[in-house]
Amino acid sequence: CSPSDANSLKNFLSAARLADRGSETSSLPLSTLTPVRARDVEQPKKKLTIQSKKDYPLTSNFPYSLEQLQVSWCKLTRVDMRMLSLKALRILDLSNNHIKKLPATIGDLSCLSQLNLRNNQLEAFSEALCLSTLQKTLQALDLAHNRLRALPPQFCQLRELTSLKVDDNQLVCLPFHIGRLSKLRFLSAAHNQLSVLPMDFRKLNHTIKLTFPLPLQEIAFRAIANQRIVFGPQLIPAHLCRDLDVAKTCCCGQVCISLYIQSSVSMNLHQVSHTVVLVDDMGGTDAPVQQYFCSLTCYSHFLDSSLQRASR
Repeated sequence: CSPSDANSLKNFLSAARLADRGSETSSLPLSTLTPVRARDVEQPKKKLTIQSKKDYPLTSNFPYSLEQLQVSWCKLTRVDMRMLSLKALRILDLSNNHIKKLPATIGDLSCLSQLNLRNNQLEAFSEALCLSTLQKTLQALDLAHNRLRALPPQFCQLRELTSLKVDDNQLVCLPFHIGRLSKLRFLSAAHNQLSVLPMDFRKLNHTIKLTFPLPLQEIAFRAIANQRIVFGPQLIPAHLCRDLDVAKTCCCGQVCISLYIQSSVSMNLHQVSHTVVLVDDMGGTDAPVQQYFCSLTCYSHFLDSSLQRASR
């Protein structure tokens, strides 16, 4: 304690001893009491940010009153179990660490609405987390820049999600029932291995903001093809010429090179020939044909028109 606090304590003990001996109150060494100022009262800590390993607490606990906790750039390989006792936590940011696996007990944080795990080494998002109390609380989830190959079917139980970021992973598909995330307003899934979107994708709200940004090379390729700019090996490298020669054409008429959405559509072969050998034993003359889409907008329009035709 400070010297002033020590002196006050000595005076109090001296006054208590004299009072015990029956001394007059006027002779007691008591100081005048003054109201405590609000700024002198320590408030419960609600927010804590740690952005270097040297500042990370090794022996002391995190304040139990925390509502926001950010621990980044600390080279964590796992989630510190001390964090999971912070029952008031609403925002947990563990971005830019080396975390490989998530404990199921994160789901016990009953107030958690934002979870940021960007730029770690996660290979899975467990079913247990999808079936925890996060179903009722989690609104924003950032899993970008990890090593995820798939999201479990139960992922679509996180129905309070309004923002989902899964950029730069190794996803080959999105959950089949993604349309159940009816509150989703922002989805970012760039730089994965997605070739198609699930049919349930059409059920997502039409006001959703989708981000699949194109690399500069793809933008340049599309500009050359769509603007019909003359190119050749004397102007650009030969391998780029070969890429342009096999460009895909979207239903909108625009060209896409290496980034596109691929699907199949049914086409009646009588559209291209008067004489058609039966495609199947039932007498059908329809055959599946590959269709490419240069953007999510074009793919969404295709899904909408397919749905309208199916409902007629």
